[in-house]
Amino acid sequence: MPETPGSNGLEGTTLVLGGAKSGKSMYAESLIEAAGGGIYLATATAGDEEMRRKIAAHRDRRGGGWETIEEPLDVAATLARLAGDGRQQPVLLDCLTLWLSNLMHAGSDIDRSTTELETALRAAPFPVVTVSNEVGGGIIPDTELGRAFMNRAGILNQRIAQASDHVILMTAGIPQALK
Repeated sequence: MPETPGSNGLEGTTLVLGGAKSGKSMYAESLIEAAGGGIYLATATAGDEEMRRKIAAHRDRRGGGWETIEEPLDVAATLARLAGDGRQQPVLLDCLTLWLSNLMHAGSDIDRSTTELETALRAAPFPVVTVSNEVGGGIIPDTELGRAFMNRAGILNQRIAQASDHVILMTAGIPQALK
């Protein structure tokens, strides 16, 4: 089995996949913290009280040693800007499925945005850890929008997995190295 990226230093790009409450964000944060800290690139928007509480819980758990950049749509440009600024800190991009939802609601070109993200990940001169929900293990949604999201998320995960050096699947808080 491949080693997890934290087992011998964080390098390249790592995709951390898992279901809801699987421990993927905490694991991804631990990778960045083990490398000495970094930048948290957050895609969530606080559209309701539940999401506000979730964002606050994530911030509290991380503590103050992180630089946080909130970018719900143009994450590729943010990564490119950080690279252009000469930044070397590892980046945690959390999370791709919220980013996808934001793109869908904005009517963005998802294929183009994904291609731009793949390019930015491959070009990043610093380690990048991405987090995404694995949506393929549950029931098929009964709405057209739900099915469209599930299908797009599956394709997004496949593409980012191909662009990543490491892929970790989180199950019940246990990391399983896939790549």
